[in-house]
Formats: sequence, C-alpha cells, structure tokens
Amino acid sequence: MSSTVELTRLDHLTPDTSDPRRTADSHSPSRAQLALPPTDQGLQAWVALAGSFLSNALIWGFALSFGVLQEYYMTTEPFASQGGIAAIGTTSTGIMYLTMPLFLEIFRRWPKTRRWSLWASVPIVAISLVGASFANTVPQLLVTQGIFYAIAGNALVMPTINFINEWFSQKRGLAIGIAISGDFAGGIVMPLLLQAILGAVGHRWTLRIVAAIIVVVSSPILFLLKPRLPVSATHVAAPMDLSFMREGFFWTLQLFNTVQALGYFLPNNYLPTIAQSLGLGRTLGSLTVLMVNFGAIFGCVGVGALVDRFDVTLVLFAQGLLASIAVIVVLGLTTNVAPLFIFSLMYGLTAAAYSTAWGGIIHELQRKNENTDANIVFGLLALGRGVGSIISGPLSEALVTNSPGIQEAASSAYTSKYGSIIIFTGCTALAGGFGWFFRKARLI
Repeated sequence: MSSTVELTRLDHLTPDTSDPRRTADSHSPSRAQLALPPTDQGLQAWVALAGSFLSNALIWGFALSFGVLQEYYMTTEPFASQGGIAAIGTTSTGIMYLTMPLFLEIFRRWPKTRRWSLWASVPIVAISLVGASFANTVPQLLVTQGIFYAIAGNALVMPTINFINEWFSQKRGLAIGIAISGDFAGGIVMPLLLQAILGAVGHRWTLRIVAAIIVVVSSPILFLLKPRLPVSATHVAAPMDLSFMREGFFWTLQLFNTVQALGYFLPNNYLPTIAQSLGLGRTLGSLTVLMVNFGAIFGCVGVGALVDRFDVTLVLFAQGLLASIAVIVVLGLTTNVAPLFIFSLMYGLTAAAYSTAWGGIIHELQRKNENTDANIVFGLLALGRGVGSIISGPLSEALVTNSPGIQEAASSAYTSKYGSIIIFTGCTALAGGFGWFFRKARLI
C-alpha cells in the first residue's frame, strides 16, 4: 500500500450534524460529540497510529520485498525451470490496490465490519504464506502468495487507515507521514530478513517463519486498536457523489496514473536479478531493494508537502522526469554496485512516491466540488494502479523473453536481457507526468 493512507488527508469521518445519515451515533449528534475523546492527543490516538504503521510495515513491507524471493525462485528448483514468476509479485500488489475500493466501500456502508476484518485477516495471511511454502508450481504460488495474501493483507491494513482518520485532525499530516513510512520501513527490514533466512533454510521455511512473525507482531493490533467514533447498528451510509467523474482532469490523471504503474513495479522486482546479471552477489542485489524503500520514506514526505503547495500536475511532471532519468541513464548505464545504489535511492525518492500525489488530485477535485468523497476518488485511483500492476507481470515476462540482450552476464544493464524492461520503465515513468502538458494546453 504502499500508499493506502493518502485518502485520510482530506476525508473526514466525524459525524456531520447537518445530515443524520452521516452520524455515527443513533442519538443526538451533539451528545455524541460531547462523549467523544479529543483528536490528536491521548494514548489511544497514538496506539491507532502505531497500529497503522505496524500493519503497513508487515503487509506492504513483505510485498515490496518480493524481488528478493523472485531472484531466489528464478535460480532455485522447482521453480527455476518455470515461467511466470514475475507475475506473483505484481499480482499481489495489483490485487492489494484493486481491492482497496471494495474494502473502503464495505467499511463506509457497514463500519462494524472493520473489527471483523481485523480478526479474520491475520490467520488468513498466515495460511496463505504457509500454503505457499508447500507449492511446487508457479500457479500455486500465484494463488497463495499472490492472491490470497493480498486480499488478507488488505483486510488487516484498511481498518487501521479508517481508525487513524478518526483519531487525527490537526496532526493528520504527521500521522499520514508516519503511517506511509511503515510501508517502506518494512521494505527496508524485510529484504535483509528474507535474504538471511533464505540462505539458511530455503524458501519453504522462510515463508513459514515470515507467517509466524506476522502473526506474533500483528496480534497486539487486534486487541489494542479502537475506533474513536461509536458505530450505531442503524448506521446508514450517505449516497455516493460521482459528479467528479465528469471532470476531464480526473480521467487524464487516472490514465497516466495507470500507465506509470505498468512500469513502476518492475525495477523493485527485477533489481536483485539485474544485479546478478552484472556479476554482483545475491546480498548486494537484496540491498538495492532496501535502498529503494529507504529513499521512498523521504520521497513520500517530500511529495506530500509539495502537492500541498504547488500544482499537482507540475509535481507529477517533475517526479516523472527525474524518475525516467534515474532509470534510463543511471540504471541503464550501470556497470557496478555504486551507480546501482544511486539509482535505487533516486527511484525511491521519485517513482516510489507517485501515489502520495493522489492527495493533491483529491484536493483539486474537492475544491471544484466540496461533496467529492475522498474515499471514492482514492479507490478509483488505486483501481487504476492495480490494473497497471497486474498487467505489468506478464508484460515484463514478454519483454525479457524478447529482449535483444545478448547474455545473462553483461557489461551494462542495457546489454543484459533486462534492457527492454529498463527502456519500458523509463518511458512509463516519464508518461506519469504528462498531465502537466494537458494543463499547459488548457485541456484540463
């Protein structure tokens, strides 16, 4: 998710006293408000934030570290001789994005299901990873580690997002920054952990150990997290306002959001393998994934601050331009570990922070129509990103298969069989900022 919390920047779940359908209590709204604990302070508010950080670190941290497992699967039987391995990671992240709007709509209509979702998620996440440890074919991994893990992981992450939205108001920006950093903090720890365990016990016990870690570390979330707003059994959701879908601004940025996702996930998944093709060790390859996630922590905070101050299309253009330079120039021409690490940091600072700009898109749509629901806009943007992620898996396989690269061990990344992926990713990264040209032409 990597960025599942951006929607909370602008969406307010506090009961609206002007519309009884939006109140979270069946009694008088004023009485409910008097009984509510204050926002932005108190132990429970920070517990909710810690829970969101932790769930993102565990679920998205593992998903963002798939490149380490992918490199292992591609060089170790029984999977080395099978195709389609790249689709496992992109399917997992894609489904996590695709199911976000579904979870958000369920929680909007039936807030009580947030608690049920939390309790059901942890055992299903564990079962999916343990099931993957018994897999002998790529399709079995795709179903267990790809599909089941993604759905169950979102069932853990999404309720925590709603909770921090209720508990934080004036300090919501700080809360969002901390919660987002959980994605990439987990993405720093997980590659190191996976590399160490894989080398010691192999992939089967690695998946079982990760399942146990997630169960043990996430269990306190189930008991400690509490919503700030009371939920009435007679809660009725407000009708959806979809008028923003008539805006060319939305559809233009949605298009380039999807195009950017087609290439974004590929470097994260292929970096360890590209490092191997350049003759670097497996450990150094894993560190490249760590560096991407390290850069992304600062990238998310920086992009979030920029879209609050500048035109979101300009921010996206600058982001896309820098990301494409990082891919096409730094990664493409790299011959050793130093430029590979420089690329990883640059890519994390730019491309990895792309969805943080969704807050700016939502803000502009709400400025045009204050009734625009941030949850709905966020869900549709996540849907577009999920589509791009899922398509990118088999697409990357085709690019590698048909690449003109001449050898596995190459003088530069361009002359390896991954040259086509580098060119494709650089082009999609640049396209992610093309909305700025439409704005300059006054088309949006």
